[in-house]
Amino acid sequence: MSSRHASNPDSKIETVSPRPVVRGKFIWLGEEKLFLRGVTYGPFRPESNGCEYHDPEIAARDFETMAATGINAVRLYTVPPRWLLDLAHEKQIWVLVGLPWEQHVAFLADEEITRRVEEKISEGVRACAGHPALLGFAIGNEIPAPVVRWHGPRVIEKFIRRLYLLAKADAPDALIAYVNYPSTEYLELPFVDLFCFNVYLETPEKFSAYLARLQNLAADKPLLFTEVGLDSRRNGESGQAASLDWQLRLAFEGGVAGVFIFSWTDEWHRGGNDILDWDFGLTRRDRTEKLSLAAVREAFAQLPFAGKNSWPRISVVICTYRGAATLNESLAGLQRVEYPDYEVIVVNDGADERVAAIAKQFPVRLVNQTHSGLSAARNAGCEAATGEIVAYLDDDAWPDPHWLKFLAHTFATTDCAAAGGPNIPPATENFTARCVAHAPGGPIHVLLTDREAEHIPGCNMAFRKSALLALGGFDPRFLVAGDDVDICWRFHYAGWKIGFHPGAMVWHHRRQTIGTYWKQQSGYGKAEAALERKWPAKYNAAGQPAWHGRIYGLGRLAALTVGRSRIYHGTWGSALFQSLYEPAPSTFWSVVRMPEWYVIIFALIILLALAPFWKPLLWFAPILVIAVGITVARAVLQARRLPLNGFSQFALVSLLNLLQPIARLRGRVGAGLTPWGRRRLTGFALPLPGEKVVWSERWRSPTDWLLAVEIPLQEAGAGVFRGGDYDRWDLEIRGGVLGAVRLRLLAEEHGGEKQNIRFKLWPHWPDASLITLSYAAVLTLGAALDAAWVAVGVFGAVTLICLVAMIVESAAAMALVRRTIREMKLKSVSGK
Repeated sequence: MSSRHASNPDSKIETVSPRPVVRGKFIWLGEEKLFLRGVTYGPFRPESNGCEYHDPEIAARDFETMAATGINAVRLYTVPPRWLLDLAHEKQIWVLVGLPWEQHVAFLADEEITRRVEEKISEGVRACAGHPALLGFAIGNEIPAPVVRWHGPRVIEKFIRRLYLLAKADAPDALIAYVNYPSTEYLELPFVDLFCFNVYLETPEKFSAYLARLQNLAADKPLLFTEVGLDSRRNGESGQAASLDWQLRLAFEGGVAGVFIFSWTDEWHRGGNDILDWDFGLTRRDRTEKLSLAAVREAFAQLPFAGKNSWPRISVVICTYRGAATLNESLAGLQRVEYPDYEVIVVNDGADERVAAIAKQFPVRLVNQTHSGLSAARNAGCEAATGEIVAYLDDDAWPDPHWLKFLAHTFATTDCAAAGGPNIPPATENFTARCVAHAPGGPIHVLLTDREAEHIPGCNMAFRKSALLALGGFDPRFLVAGDDVDICWRFHYAGWKIGFHPGAMVWHHRRQTIGTYWKQQSGYGKAEAALERKWPAKYNAAGQPAWHGRIYGLGRLAALTVGRSRIYHGTWGSALFQSLYEPAPSTFWSVVRMPEWYVIIFALIILLALAPFWKPLLWFAPILVIAVGITVARAVLQARRLPLNGFSQFALVSLLNLLQPIARLRGRVGAGLTPWGRRRLTGFALPLPGEKVVWSERWRSPTDWLLAVEIPLQEAGAGVFRGGDYDRWDLEIRGGVLGAVRLRLLAEEHGGEKQNIRFKLWPHWPDASLITLSYAAVLTLGAALDAAWVAVGVFGAVTLICLVAMIVESAAAMALVRRTIREMKLKSVSGK
């Protein structure tokens, strides 16, 4: 932060310093990452001239001690005099300026108060804008939960956005934040530059857990803790020092971009009074040091990973097929990684000479192979790896400098066998790529908890090499996509956990044109078909994968739900932690988002095409109009929920929301994943209710008996689903889309470890099949009554096909279940 600085404390400073900017989850100053090691400062009892920061001499001594402690940022709660900013700049301390206003009253109920708030924001921003010490502005701080509850969260969000735009208009280069706290955690503010929270939690377990939650709520924004601390009056100075030590270490190891300790000194003035019953400062009121200052000095000196001396060796594998256009950027980014022991392996799938030429420019190992597909390339990289951990990076991505340390930290502190982190599109993307980044179908992570993933995308995933080899590596049937989903499901199936660290981020290019986006989504559709053939139980009757986890970030914002989101306020709004609970998408809206929804629209078009042969079919015209309208409305509403800039971006994102399901459908249909073309079971047994009995001389738990049925059924390729907590069936075995069999088990105890196992079997036809059959039959009858024989032929054929399919599919499932139970009975008799 070098500059030419005049000696007059009221003078303005000329500067050539770079400005802090946000890039992904962190703040950058030029080409260096800026971790904010901060404290809060003031306000103090006002002087006769109204200044709340004493005089320049006292502030200069404070800033001198701060700089010696390793502090590089201060947070102020009021607009400072210019000389204070000059002193901060001289000591290379960044200033986050708070803009105070009447946020503790129902400010939106009075237009005069609202106008005054906006004027204060503009005046405060103009007073500090352009100063080289300025980090940014906090346009609000902890609007009380009762006030937010009074006005409503959406109204408050809109008002904060107005303040954000006001501040940006006068200080476009400053970082703008709203400082939140747990009682209004549910506020959604994706437009702010920094995701800031005040957090006071006094145990490492609770602090670490809430940190992980906030990181996922922050999505691709930097997370700052704008207040952490402990009162030494009640906890003792040694207790305060120990608490700040672990808070700082856990925070930065958890991937925060900065921490502001509350506060620099015990001296504090608020609401016209000196605060004398709290001692949160690192120094006492006379500025003598507490034990906590030394603890903070030591922790700040070792961040972001304090006291870490041993790091496992990591092999980074980049698999590329005709990826010369972006490979250089990826390899250059890997050279900037700060990690003591790692290697880079480039797998040249197809032996491209251009790829080989680029790889020779960097200290990497090159593995050439004939074009065999992505999974085979990943396996070749794993075989060549010498590291304990194998991390995969796409050839159009590059990592954050601390990427490997965050991954290694996850492996070192958990029992996870795999780990990953977010992938974020770079800000330099062209217009179309920025829109694609907001469109559905991108590489996303799905989380089961705030720190455990159900799925991590292939552009940013790492594995313990021993675990990856134990599973046999990646499945070579996945040539261009789907390999990451398959390997994650296999890890879960083996009982292993997949960790997630928000700080382990990579930059990942999105598709640069609509055509390449279409091709990508079509390829994903083909991959889904391959996944369904391998994991039929993971897919529902409509051919959609059933995820158990939750999507955060833009994917969560774009997920359209119908029904009121619910906020846990507690009795009379008294809860300390108030969270947002969104309803799961209804069945209807889930269907609308499926690629197969367009099949329904196509079916309506066919019905209207038959209208010349039977006039009543014209009644489907309004239904078609409604279906198309719903489709367009869904795309528009999803785009509206996203932080987009301008109508052009909104229009293109809406269009991509319309195109993406069609592209997926094209790929799925081409690869055989359709409601009418899905693989079905073979065999036939009359689908009649009945019982099967197995006598056993050896005791097993009911769960083990069910597993003994479930596993062979899955190995035979059946889609097997377990009953829920309120179901009177244990397993459902699907013979196809329209027919299934359900099973219930009873284990009778006969003493001496002897058991009689009863299986009740009965056919089951999903509601969709019964509705389809009924509609087809009604249309057939209606057409027959009007002697519309062409329509009778079409609808009669549909009715007959549907009825036969229901019987055949349930009969195939029944045959497989009976055969499985029969084989189990033979094994029981033989004692195996």
